[in-house]
Amino acid sequence: MDTPTPPGPAEPPAAPSLADVVDHLESVHPLRWAQPWDAVGLVCGDPAQPVRRVLLAVDPVEAVVDEALERGADLLLVHHPLLLRPVSSVAATTPKGRLVHRLVRAGCALYVAHTNADAGGPGVSDALARVLDLDDLEPLEPLPQEPDRPDLGIGRVGRLAAPERLADFAARVAEALPETEQGVRVAGDPDAPVQRVAVCGGSGDSLFERVRASGADVFVTADLRHHPASEARERAAFEGGGEAGTPHLVDVAHWASEWPWLAGAADRLVAAVAASGRTVDAHVSTTRTDPWTARVPSRGE
Repeated sequence: MDTPTPPGPAEPPAAPSLADVVDHLESVHPLRWAQPWDAVGLVCGDPAQPVRRVLLAVDPVEAVVDEALERGADLLLVHHPLLLRPVSSVAATTPKGRLVHRLVRAGCALYVAHTNADAGGPGVSDALARVLDLDDLEPLEPLPQEPDRPDLGIGRVGRLAAPERLADFAARVAEALPETEQGVRVAGDPDAPVQRVAVCGGSGDSLFERVRASGADVFVTADLRHHPASEARERAAFEGGGEAGTPHLVDVAHWASEWPWLAGAADRLVAAVAASGRTVDAHVSTTRTDPWTARVPSRGE
């Protein structure tokens, strides 16, 4: 009597192709949502290559490329463009060209989701709002290309469950975001109550008028410049605050304000690939790519 041969180990699920991953990314954050000046989409990579490992990061800098290659990533998914301005060469004689060559030689694709991810729902500012425990979110600046999608647009405004002192809210922000040398800067009365909160991941001082119109008590964003911030606070003092006045300001590091988006993007990618019967490993980089590396306390601090 023949003994039946035991079944061999099950074949692992197939990896998606780069084209499949790009299709998912562009279904969540279509390229048409990007600002006209932006450079988003696939930068390098063979659409037919399998994607087993993905590294997600904010910045396509050398330390992140090192991490991607050390992890054996087939795709580096970043928020900020590597080649934002047009170039005539990607020769390895330039810093950015060298990164392109390293990625291509290692078989690691590079994909950018920038202002199309800012405008998405969920997008970059959604993620920032969620880690600050804001509810009832709506865009600060709706996306004109999608009038039937009121959840899309730049920035978000929402509410805390209960009012907090501005100082306590700033501490909440510092606790929720990754550590940077800048930390969290605040403009306003530390004891002022805040509950309605506007946020914008990345540079947000172009949205001051939108924030004022939203009735927010405080605005959380990055890269606030001296003159716009000073003028906003002077205007608030002149108008006596309240709903018509400019809100208090909480300024954080640009990288830190956008980093929370990565975890959700990774989860959505893994789930979409799993729904097609395949598998991919997505890892969020914790490499701090904020350019500031040290802080010297002010005199008397």
